[in-house]
Formats: sequence, structure tokens, C-alpha cells
Amino acid sequence: MAALQKCLHRCQLLLLVVLLQSLWGSEGVTEQIRYSIPEELEKGSFVGNIAKDLELQPQELAERRVCIVSRGRTQLFALNPRSGSLVTAGRIDREELCAQRARCLVNFNILVENEMKLCPVEVEIVDINDNAPFSREEFEVKIIENAALSSRFLLVEVYDPDVGVNSLQGLKLSSNSHFSVDVQSQAHGAKYPELILEHTLDREGEALHNLVLTAMDGGDPVHSGVARILVTVLDANDNAPVFTQPVYRVSVPENLPVGTPVLSINANDLDEGVHAEVTFSFVKTTEKISQIFCLYVLTGEISTSATLDYEDSSFYELDVEARDGPGLQDRAKVLITILDVNDNVPEVVVTSGSRAIAENAPPGTVIALLQVYDRDSGLNGMVMCSISRSLPFELEKSVDNYYRLMTNAALDREQASLYNITVTATDKGTPPLSTEKLISLSVADTNDNPPIFFRSSYSVYVPENNPRGASIFSVNAVDLDSEENAQVTYFLAEDTLQGVPLSSYLSINSNTGVLYALRSFDYEQFRDLQLLVTARDSGNPPLSSNVSLSLFVLDQNDNTPEILYPTLPMDGSTGVELAPRSAEPGYLVTKVVAIDRDSGQNAWLSYRLLKASEPGLFSVGLHTGEVCTARALLDRDTVKQSLVVAVQDHGQPPLSATVTLTVVVTNSIPDVLADLSSFEPPNNSNASGLTFYLVVAVVIVSCIFFTFVMGLLVLRLKHWHKSSLMKSTNGGLSSVPISRFVGMDGVQAFLQTYSHEVSLTSDSRKSHLIFPQPNYAHTLISQEGCEKNEPLLIQEGSGFCKEEDSVVQL
Repeated sequence: MAALQKCLHRCQLLLLVVLLQSLWGSEGVTEQIRYSIPEELEKGSFVGNIAKDLELQPQELAERRVCIVSRGRTQLFALNPRSGSLVTAGRIDREELCAQRARCLVNFNILVENEMKLCPVEVEIVDINDNAPFSREEFEVKIIENAALSSRFLLVEVYDPDVGVNSLQGLKLSSNSHFSVDVQSQAHGAKYPELILEHTLDREGEALHNLVLTAMDGGDPVHSGVARILVTVLDANDNAPVFTQPVYRVSVPENLPVGTPVLSINANDLDEGVHAEVTFSFVKTTEKISQIFCLYVLTGEISTSATLDYEDSSFYELDVEARDGPGLQDRAKVLITILDVNDNVPEVVVTSGSRAIAENAPPGTVIALLQVYDRDSGLNGMVMCSISRSLPFELEKSVDNYYRLMTNAALDREQASLYNITVTATDKGTPPLSTEKLISLSVADTNDNPPIFFRSSYSVYVPENNPRGASIFSVNAVDLDSEENAQVTYFLAEDTLQGVPLSSYLSINSNTGVLYALRSFDYEQFRDLQLLVTARDSGNPPLSSNVSLSLFVLDQNDNTPEILYPTLPMDGSTGVELAPRSAEPGYLVTKVVAIDRDSGQNAWLSYRLLKASEPGLFSVGLHTGEVCTARALLDRDTVKQSLVVAVQDHGQPPLSATVTLTVVVTNSIPDVLADLSSFEPPNNSNASGLTFYLVVAVVIVSCIFFTFVMGLLVLRLKHWHKSSLMKSTNGGLSSVPISRFVGMDGVQAFLQTYSHEVSLTSDSRKSHLIFPQPNYAHTLISQEGCEKNEPLLIQEGSGFCKEEDSVVQL
């Protein structure tokens, strides 16, 4: 049984070697590396310097992942990564591996996995004389006594597993007077010794002959085997069985059912009786053959006793014998050819490859190396591989039956992060058989997508006076990448606002994109702010995108109206307005001018008379602020009238401011002076010169006022300065404050109504006198006003007009 298993294993190895040789013989194979070693070497014995032949350094074998690729047999060789050499993986028995083949060649591939490169290697196992010729130690030969001279009697096969000169070279028969020996060689290498009758036999004289057969090989040293032959001389049986044909040939498919007859052999014996009774038997059978075929002794029918397998063995050679009762025999050969049937599906093996690929891998990147094979032969063993054309991959034929799976288009992880690639292998048999191999490939992310904002720009509206540190807005950007490539951080672009860094006004949470106000905004300082928000991912290199953000500050009613006119003097005295007693109803006495720094309805102003010393005498325009007489002035009306005017905006809640006006009612200038003198302390010794000084002061103030207003217009009302209108040369006027004007509209409104404004104060008299000249729109009093002889107001001790050389007296 063990011998049959060993023979079966040898046949399998032989078929695998033939298959590999046919595959490695195809076009496109890399130049083959060849080595030669004797059999029976110890494990780890040196075979060849594979690193040198691959043009690599020994340490590069591990770095480039060099390995041996062989299938279907025990690994015979191994790589020594330290020396870079190919060594034996165990003891190699040439006879077990290649049986009687003249050359024993072992073929395999060396795979450089990092380069997806295959290098075929062929190692020849050289025979050594380690086996002696083998035969049975003793066997019997029966010969009829009337056998003709030169008759040949086939002996048992003499077998030497070695080949060449180490195989059987000669036979020697012990000395005798009747027999000699000769050798017949078969096509497959087996040698059968034949006993040749040299002299006529005489059973009565000698019934038994004991011979010794010695078999010798040609090795060094020479090995030999000895067998004892017992020759029994039989009584005469003149005719031996004869087969109808010397060689029987038959072809059967491998899927033949068990028990099906394959063929029948027949032999004829011309004798009669017991000498004509022929039986059939196998002359030499292995355990494998005896398990597959059976021969019926009496009928000569050969049938199958086990399943046939073309891939296991495609040809059987049987030796059959026909023997009659006395022992005469004849031999014939039965040649059985097994026809291949497409009964094996193709197989796909992933030899090398990766489970992931970067999405920026260029087209043509090799993903995996596949090996495809089919145990059938011919068209049944020809395999075609294919994958779906809808995928961005393709298969390319490589060395032998290897295929390379590679990309043929650019990959995008955001469109497809996982591919299930089905490789279909189909043979060309009838009917064709196919198999599928599923390869799962994940696409690794690369940072190829910048963060994207949901909108191209943002507008934010923030009420002024917002609390510090409050969140005012939130931006959000998404990144189509994954993991760290999709982690977005937010930044504000560096900028300044009114010379102050933008970072002192606003900040942004780098993780959430929430915008915070670091200051309380003031609408009156700035009304809008342009920001640039940057979203940046954490990839390498990082990608970013920008979005513009417009921040608008909304006005709130946080400023009270500011009264521009009339202005209170610097020393705290009360302003005085003059009104003639002859004024008709509707006469314009003065105009209250005010502004509000807010905007919109928060800056809409309305005027009303809050309090008056003489109710019903004066009225205030609701939107103009003009103070007019509501009725004609009567003699009973007091000279001095006190008015409180309130200015209120339309904000929520509304804010207001008030101003107090003093209106002096007079018929003429002397009356005014008389009234004013009544206000002076009784111990003032300079009352007699008051009129003269007032006239001089009015003229000087008019000239200075004209120059001052022109300067404001040229400078575009940028700055308002406090300055002294007049320096008294004789200690007369102590101070002359100038009204402040804010805004061109306020100045123009003032100029449309009034021509002169002067503030006069003295140490003992406090008054603010206005001489209105209505309906002088857009007109300023020229320098000629200094030359008028009409006295306005004279205070004792006042100075003179700079343009006149003489003093004007009343």
C-alpha cells in the first residue's frame, strides 16, 4: 500500500512539473534562472545566489518582499534573507520527485512583490547512485519440456529507481547448461529480463533447475540485486494461449460511471481440455491501478472500479497475461487513454495585493496580482478573466496565468469610498464553467476638497450698545473629505478699523465658527464692518476657503438732541433775543437749531414750547424750531420774556433737551439800553458810556463773525474751535464767546435767518443780545457794517472798530 501511495505521489509531481513547464514556456516570460544540485542534500544546502541573479542586495530581499511562488507541491526550496541565497527546504529524493524521467527539473517563480515582478527559476536535480536494482528475491518459472530452443520466458521486472548510468546496466545468470538471460527494454524505461532456453529440457532427467540472477547498475560504487529462479519443467503442452492482438487501445471519458466495462481482451489456445482453459490476469499492477480497474479472470473484461480523473492521470498502460491450465502464457498490452471532460471550475487566487488605495492614485496603479488556473486541459483549461466595465478598473495579462488588477481612471472617495470588484474566470469548455472572486477595495481619503460655506456671503445686523462677549453670528463650512481632512477651523483675516486691529473688536471660535463681539459697538463711530472669514481643514497640505461677512450696526436711540443755537455763553449768562414791540403776529423772533447724532426716526426732531412767562405770546414751529409771535405785542407786555423750548426725538423711548430763551421787547435801542441799565447794579459808575461801547462792540463782532463763518465753510466744518472774539484794549469787554456750529445744514439754517450774532458780557451785567434782521437769506453782513453810524449797543469802556479812526458817539 505504501509503495502504491509513493508511486501515486510521484505521478502527481510529474504532472505538475509538466504543467508548470508548459505555463513558463509562454511568451513574455522574464529570462529564466537555472541551477543544478545533486539529490539527497541536507536541509539548508546552498542552491544558488538568488540575490545576485536578481541584481539585488541580500538585505533587499526582505525590503522588496521577495518570496517563492509555487503551488500544488511541498515547498522544496527556501530563501536565506541574510545571505541572499536559495537553499533547500528539506531532503530531495529525485526518484520520488521525477521517477524515471531523464532530467528532473523543478520550476517555480520568484515574486518581487513590491514591483509586481515574477522571475521563473529552474532547478535540475541530478541523480546520484543511491538505489540498488530491485527485483523479487525468489520466483518460479514453469517450462514445458518440449519447449523449443531459443524460447524466451519472461521473468519479473528488474527495477532500479536511478537513471542514466546509475540505472540497471546488466544482468548475470548463474552458470548452467540450459539457460541464458537477455533484457528487453520498454518505452517507458522498464526492463524485463527473459530466460532463454539454450538446450532441450528433459523433465525425467532434471525436473527442477535452480538459478541465480544478479542485476547490476553502472554507478560508483556499483550496486547489485540478487534473485533466485526456480525452473520447473512441465509435461508437454504444445500450444500456449495467444492474444488476438498484441496491443489493445481504448479511449474513455473521465466521467465514465464506476463499473462500466472499458474493453474485453481475448486469447486463443489450440490445445484441448484442461490445456485450453485460459485465465486472464494483470501481470504488473500498482496499487492505484488495481483500485481503478478490475479484470474478470474468465471473461477478460476490464471495467472501472473507481472514478476516473483526467487531472490525476490521463493515460494508463496495463500488462495482461493469458495462461492455460498447465501454465503456458501469452502477454499483451492494454493502453487506456482518458479523455478530458470540463468538470473543473477555474480557480482565482490573490497572490499579492492591497486592501486600500489612495484616491489620488494615478491610472495604471496595480492593486493586486491574481493567479488563474484550471485543472482541465485544452480548451477546457483555457481561462479568460473579466470584471465589470462600469468600474474604474481593468485586468491586464501578466506572466503565465497571472493577471494584474489596476486602475484605469481617477478615483474619488467622495463619490465611492468602497469598491466590491467581482473577478469572473470562465473557461472555454463545453459547457463553459466559471467562478467568481470578490475583492473588496477601500479608497483612502486625500485632502482634495476645501471647506465649503453654505452661502457666498453673509450679512449680520447687530444693534449698537451690544454686551461685550456676546455671540452675534455663526458661520459653518463643510468639508467633503473624512477624518482629519474634514476637521475645519475658522479664522478672521487680519485687518484694522479706524487704526485699531480687527481682533480687538471681534473674535471667532476656531472650532464652532461662532462670532463674538469683544466691544460694545457704537453706531455713531462706525455703521458697517467688512470681514473675511477663513475656513481651513486639517489636511496635509491644508486647504481653505474664504467668505465675506458684512456686519451692520443698527442704530438705537442713545443720543439726546444737541442744541446748536442758541448757545449759552461760556460764563453761564443768559442769551437775549430782541423783538420790536411793533412786530405783527407770526413775526420770526429766533430759531432753535438742534441735531441728533442718531439716525432714522431716532434723529427726527420736534420742537414745542414747554414754558413761557407770557403764555400765548409766542409759538414754536413743530418741525422748524422757529420762535414766532403768536399775537401782536401790547404795551402791557413786559419787556423781558422768558421761554423754555423743548427739543424731542422720535426714538423709543424718546429723548429730549431744553433751552431757555430771553426775549427783550423794545420800541427802540434807547429803550433797550434803558431797560438794560435798569439791570445794572446801582454802584456802577460807567453807565453813561454803555451805549457807545455797545455800538463799537457790535461792529467789531460783525466783522469777526463774517470772517469766522467763511473759515468754517472753507475748512468744510471739520473742526470747531473755541476762540476769543475780541480782546479788549482798555479793559472793556471781558469775553466774547463764539457759537459752535455742527454740520453744514445747521450753519445754513442759521444764516438764512440771522445776519449778526454777538455775545456781550460784563462783570456786573449779564445779557445775550441778538439783533435779528429777518429774511436775509444766504446773506452775511459785509465789512461795511463797521462803518454804519446807527448805534447798536454801547457799554462804557468798550473798544473801537478796527476799521475806523474816530470814536462813534451817541
